[in-house]
Amino acid sequence: MAARKRVAILISGRGSNMRALIEAAQGTDFPAEIVLVVSSRADAGGLAIAKAAGIETAVVDQARFRRENRDRAAFDAEVDEVLRDARVEFVCLAGFMRILSDGFVRKWEGRIVNIHPSLLPAFRGLKPQAQALAAGVTTTGCTVHFVVPELDAGPTIAQAEVRVLPGDTEQSLSARILEAEHKLYPAALKQVLSKT
Repeated sequence: MAARKRVAILISGRGSNMRALIEAAQGTDFPAEIVLVVSSRADAGGLAIAKAAGIETAVVDQARFRRENRDRAAFDAEVDEVLRDARVEFVCLAGFMRILSDGFVRKWEGRIVNIHPSLLPAFRGLKPQAQALAAGVTTTGCTVHFVVPELDAGPTIAQAEVRVLPGDTEQSLSARILEAEHKLYPAALKQVLSKT
């Protein structure tokens, strides 16, 4: 097998998709080595999971940037520096609750992916599960896509459908979509990196 790609995961919270990627990367045939987890929040639960798995972590704290009255470009420049210092080759966003600047995305274009809890292009942006329920659709799901400057608009890599059940709430639908995400994201990352 070719050398595995050095992958970083960017998180802001509990890190459940990050955990799925870490577990997949433990397989000998998986084309990625998770070398770094970067969080935008110092209290993100995913940091403890990454540390327990022996993965290097870094915090680029968005709260510090707000306190120092520094802009998004400054935040992104620090994230970029952390990634480059770790010799990262590919980036996965996994519950990373920041919109990245156009400049950052262009630097990493073709080497940065995200997972979104809808069947894009439907229900972009925030609260896509609530959007799906409000629209009355019978099927939604999740999408792994390349990140481009326009929000949730990059080329689709893979999708998984999830049925909307009668009586679904935002929470119940979100939980089922998350289960699908945990299977889809590692498979999509493997697919992308196996071609590079």
